[in-house]
Amino acid sequence: MTTIPNRGVPDIVVDLLNEFTTLLRKEVRLAKTEVSDKIGMVGVGLGMIVGGAVLAMAALVLILEAIAAAIVEQGGLTPAAAAAIVGVVVLAIAAIFFAIGISRLKARNLAPKRTVEQLQRDAAVAKFQVSSR
Repeated sequence: MTTIPNRGVPDIVVDLLNEFTTLLRKEVRLAKTEVSDKIGMVGVGLGMIVGGAVLAMAALVLILEAIAAAIVEQGGLTPAAAAAIVGVVVLAIAAIFFAIGISRLKARNLAPKRTVEQLQRDAAVAKFQVSSR
């Protein structure tokens, strides 16, 4: 026959505070890890924006060279027209890079979702533990 230890309310409160402190430390570590992951996403997003900016500048140079060559030649389809077409295509690629980079920087993509979900589960367990005693 096992005996149930007779614990007083102060002992239970101390245990509860210790468990809560441990849980809080673990949740803070999880949040730090998840925020580090999100910082990586920001880096990729910023890299895409920089890549888009570089391509946009190259496109602008190509378009400007095409305009200058077209003015010089004043003819039909020439190397200048080809350069203009290339410039427009590069500019379209730059627009895609900008869109991808900006979408990766949206606040909803950077929120620590796993930490929030874990905190909600922990709160539910704590609420259950308190109500079942």
